[in-house]
Amino acid sequence: MNSKNHKVLRVYRTKAQAKESYDKISRFYDYFAGVFEKKYRSMALERLDIKRGETVLEIGFGTGHCLKRMAESVGEDGRVYGIDISSGMLEVSKRRLEEAELLDRVKLYCGDALKMSYEDNEFDAVFMSFTLELFDTPEILKVLDEIERVLKPNGRFGVISMSKEDGDSILLRVYEWTHKKFPKYADCRPIYIEQSIKNAGFEIEYKEKVKLFGLPGEIVIGVIPS
Repeated sequence: MNSKNHKVLRVYRTKAQAKESYDKISRFYDYFAGVFEKKYRSMALERLDIKRGETVLEIGFGTGHCLKRMAESVGEDGRVYGIDISSGMLEVSKRRLEEAELLDRVKLYCGDALKMSYEDNEFDAVFMSFTLELFDTPEILKVLDEIERVLKPNGRFGVISMSKEDGDSILLRVYEWTHKKFPKYADCRPIYIEQSIKNAGFEIEYKEKVKLFGLPGEIVIGVIPS
C-alpha cells in the first residue's frame, strides 16, 4: 500500500452477534441485499470459470444463489462445499438446492472461515461474495491463509467485495460513517482487496473495478503459484 491509502475501518461485532443477526434476516435477505448483489456475484463467478468435475468451496454462501450456480457448473462428477456462520442462511440455501434437485452435489457446513475443517489442497477453487469485508482487519489475512491452505496448487480464489482502492470519495465517507455509527445495519466496509490477496501470497490473474450503486467494488481472481 502507499501513502495515499486510507485506513480501513475495524469490525467490532462479535461472531455471536453476526450469527444472531444473519439468522434473523435469513428469510428476508433476498428482498433487500439480494437484489443489490445479484449482478456482481454473477460477474465474479463468470470470471472464476468453474469447470465440470471440479471440487469447489464457497465461504459465506448466504441464501445459496451462487451455490446453485456452482453446482450446475461442476456437474454430476464435481462437488460443491459451503461454509457460513449462520444456520438460518444454511436452511434457506438447503431449500433452494433441494428445489433445484442439486443438493446431492453440495455439502453445507455452519462454521467460521477462520478455522475450517477441510483438508489441505482439497479445492480447485474458492469463492467469496460480499463476505471478506465482514471480517475484522486482523482476521482478513488469517482467512486468506486458510483459503491458501485448502486450495490445490494452481487453485483459484475469486472474490467480489466493496473496495477502498479508489480512494476517499464523499459517498464512501458517508458509507463509512454509517458503518461506524450503525454497524448492525452497515456491517461490511470497504477494504484493500487486491493488496490483501497479494500479501497472502496469491498471484493476481484478473481484476475489475465495479460500482455498487455508486460505491467502489472490485472483482479479483487470485491463483496459488505452482
